[in-house]
Amino acid sequence: MKRPVILLTGGGTAGHVSVNEALIPVLDERGYEIHYIGSYEGIEKELIGNGHSDVVYHPIQSGKFRRYFSMKNFTDPFKVGAGIIQAMSIIKKVSPELIFSKGGFVSVPVVLAAKMLKVPVVIHESDVTPGLANKLALPFSKHIFTVFEQTLNYVPSGKATCSGPIIRPELFNGVKQDGLRIAGMTGEKPVLIIMGGSQGSAILNVATRKDLNSIMKTFDVIHLCGKGNLDEELESIPGYTQFEYVTEGLPHLLAAADFVVSRAGSNAIFELLALRKPMLLIPLTAAKSRGDQILNASHFKSLGFAEVITEEELEEHSLSLQLNKLMNNKDMLVKKMNETTLPKTPEQMVELIMNYK
Repeated sequence: MKRPVILLTGGGTAGHVSVNEALIPVLDERGYEIHYIGSYEGIEKELIGNGHSDVVYHPIQSGKFRRYFSMKNFTDPFKVGAGIIQAMSIIKKVSPELIFSKGGFVSVPVVLAAKMLKVPVVIHESDVTPGLANKLALPFSKHIFTVFEQTLNYVPSGKATCSGPIIRPELFNGVKQDGLRIAGMTGEKPVLIIMGGSQGSAILNVATRKDLNSIMKTFDVIHLCGKGNLDEELESIPGYTQFEYVTEGLPHLLAAADFVVSRAGSNAIFELLALRKPMLLIPLTAAKSRGDQILNASHFKSLGFAEVITEEELEEHSLSLQLNKLMNNKDMLVKKMNETTLPKTPEQMVELIMNYK
């Protein structure tokens, strides 16, 4: 008997992939044949195409939708058109019961193709305000799930539900001693993990390395700096370990961490909240993004879950000074985090999604 098929899509950043990664084991256990449409070179190809043998990965063309002038704005619509044709061919071939879209530019051709072929689409939005890709996809979807309650103000009320965040279960399985071993640390000092997102952050990297001597008077440091951003001159410093990007070992490194410095992508900060990690958030500026991280960080700050500084403040003041404030407020932050309920399990999310097939 042929297994039922579900098709997942989303990409561009790890945040657009992590929710899908959380759902894949549940869908597999339920007997679904899982297909994934992503880009040819995005991080989703590495995380899904190369990381999940139980998923069939299909790459398609996808253009980027920019809010600024670029010559590529004249050519990328043709890529989107090609992506729609490719997505239609894939959807016809695999015949999914439903398509679940996490967003990112690669998802737009998939959602448009699904509408043409009358395949139901469910969207998931992690940020306070919907991203451009999800805004474009909304009219062609059957339902949208949101992480933030406030997001319901920006989407059609008749087809939207706030489901809260979905956390990868493996993050709760981290072992502190394994994390210390991976990082080459003793655990004698508090451990600080600095996360610049899946692509790294030049500003966080510069601020960390500029103030590293002061930071290491208090902390051992695990630095996730992004591809191509390792500093060979710092390789032999005891108590400082740098990685370009970590996948399988991340739960252990997070278990070893006592404090976290992070960008303010929704998936990342909700994972840190679920793990009860005191966090200092440094959101992308509005000039470099659509401002979603600023809203995310502001919301967490208002609820007492995190300390927040801007990039401008980081450039004016040392990172070590901000970390002292984080340490002083640790107990208060953890108390507020402990008062929240744990997020939905992937099993619960799959139940919600399947109501719309």
